[in-house]
Amino acid sequence: MLGNDLLALTLTFATSLVWLRLNDFFAHRGWVNSALSRKIIHIGTGPLFVLCWLLFHNLPASRFLAALVPLAITLQFVFVGLGIIQDQAAVAAMSRTGDRREILRGPLYYGIVFVVLTILYWRNSPIGIVALMLVCGGDGLADILGRRFGIRKLPWSSQKTWMGSLGFFIGGFVLTTIVIEVFVLARVFPAPITDYLIPIGAITLIVAFVEAISPPDIDNLTIALTAALLGHFWW
Repeated sequence: MLGNDLLALTLTFATSLVWLRLNDFFAHRGWVNSALSRKIIHIGTGPLFVLCWLLFHNLPASRFLAALVPLAITLQFVFVGLGIIQDQAAVAAMSRTGDRREILRGPLYYGIVFVVLTILYWRNSPIGIVALMLVCGGDGLADILGRRFGIRKLPWSSQKTWMGSLGFFIGGFVLTTIVIEVFVLARVFPAPITDYLIPIGAITLIVAFVEAISPPDIDNLTIALTAALLGHFWW
């Protein structure tokens, strides 16, 4: 079984790296602007990684092997952000202004969240998946829709809009539901998807408010922490 998990680890690494390098390439060539590339990576990386959990056995060591993937990628972020590794394509894809030091904030926190929630919750509970998908789909779509269509600002923030908050709810709810449904179909979670819809909706609504009042650089942390804490009331 450990051999199979090592193969799963290799496939997960390969999938994640291909996805990241593809987006780096598009951003470096100027085919996708840096702000959009950053959010495409933000939205897509998480679901790909979490779905790869299904490749692993549910052994005590499996969650730690899987967590090596975001850990390794996060360490790469740190080295690029510090200038130890020169990777202009990664900087173009993951920073808003082209400053490599930006990677040491949002993208770094994103990676830390994935490592911690993978180890804490794994496939034993939907809590980790819900929290991660809200970080990905919720925060990602909030930024995209808010930048493009956000006209009315929130009363307490000059940077965030009502459209962004609506995008958070739609993106978070839809992506979370899709991924949870895959785990239901794979018989990882025994209950039907209908049993998860109300908890997902309630958690997403509350976390959308938390995202709306969070500073942009730490919202990956506040979203994940709030969603995980709320998840304990349901599961």
